[in-house]
Amino acid sequence: MSVSRRYQLAGQTAREIAASIESGIRQGDLHPGDSLPTVRSAAAALGVSPVTVSSAYRLLKTRGFVSADGRRGTRITQAPALTLRHSAPLPEGVRDLSQGNPDPTLLPGLERALEVVDPAPSLYGEHANLPELIEVARASLEADGIDASSLAVVGGAADGMERVLGANLRPGDRVAIEDPSFARVIDLMGAMGFTPLPIAMDQFGMLPDALGRALDAGADAVIITPRAQNPTGAALDASRARELSLVLDTRPEVLVIEDDHAGPVAGPADGAGAITLCDGRLRWSTIRSVSKFLGPDLRLAVLAGDPVTVARVDGRQRIGTGWVSHILQQIVAYLWSDPDAPQLFARAKASYTARRDNLVDELMTRTIPASGRSGLNVWIEVVEEAETVRALMQAGWAVAPGERYRIETHPAVRVTSAALREGEAAAFADDLAAILQPQMHTYSA
Repeated sequence: MSVSRRYQLAGQTAREIAASIESGIRQGDLHPGDSLPTVRSAAAALGVSPVTVSSAYRLLKTRGFVSADGRRGTRITQAPALTLRHSAPLPEGVRDLSQGNPDPTLLPGLERALEVVDPAPSLYGEHANLPELIEVARASLEADGIDASSLAVVGGAADGMERVLGANLRPGDRVAIEDPSFARVIDLMGAMGFTPLPIAMDQFGMLPDALGRALDAGADAVIITPRAQNPTGAALDASRARELSLVLDTRPEVLVIEDDHAGPVAGPADGAGAITLCDGRLRWSTIRSVSKFLGPDLRLAVLAGDPVTVARVDGRQRIGTGWVSHILQQIVAYLWSDPDAPQLFARAKASYTARRDNLVDELMTRTIPASGRSGLNVWIEVVEEAETVRALMQAGWAVAPGERYRIETHPAVRVTSAALREGEAAAFADDLAAILQPQMHTYSA
């Protein structure tokens, strides 16, 4: 897809050129997937140096608006960090494996929780964080070896990360993030003016040497997902956690944020539970969202951290939104403390693990490398990302293009294995193998 004819590139400085492209996205003249002019052609058209255009593209990439796609050049990302129209509905008969959602049949029902919600209105001046929610969250975190002496309730994992970053850093600071990383983390870097330092990873999470280089480069913070990493399904094991802790110990002042977005349904392949790298650190936060084990519409997460960070987050929240809805907090507290909850979480974890492992096995049987040790997704590297996504759509499968999640890593697609039905893993693997074989032949040639 080429750049829209309605759009005219403008500007003489890198910031002006970047602002022109951002305006084109916002006004709908540029769309996800549109290609931008090459650096040299844009420079010639604007009468500026290629270095200026390259700097503009690099700024847009940092802010999550564009991605570099090898021979295909620079393109508008599939979901830029701007308010855009909703995507068109999928064609009839296409199976949606792109959203990263938990299986609704594995979430607790809300009927009983709604019955016990206190109908009395909550007013200004009351406790921001309900004691009953703090109690059950503290018990859950402490059972996983996480210091829960200071807690706050926030509006989800991304909201918690944004508040912790804002409480500790300033625009221009450097943040080490996983590569690939959760798309909203990449978007936050641009929206908050931070410089992301992408850290290479494998199925066990960040590579220690890569993290060490980022710390040497002046990283002020590190965002890490200990299990169910989105999009790759990576999960720390005890050995990798020790290696990363030794690296982090060389910079005790660096802020560490753990995104434990899947919580008790993460289900690492080796059966390990939660692992934390924050023990004993000066500045840290572990954010446990309820979206994967209680439901995405319950926009809530519990944030543990050092006393200063939690106090700053709580204080800033009081200035703005004030508190997370007490109705939501009551529902979450009830569902999380339900005597049947551990059995429900264990069932969900077992189901997600079986679906994920089955898909990885089917792909590996067809010599398609795939990763997914934990969580709801599987990451598959491909040669031609956009072509693979389109071909899969034609075959009846919607998957997420990897460009929204990666900075320096190879093209890939993310498949939500949690959405697979009985028997679909083999069918999907067959279709993907048929698509990838000619790509590999062309690439080798």
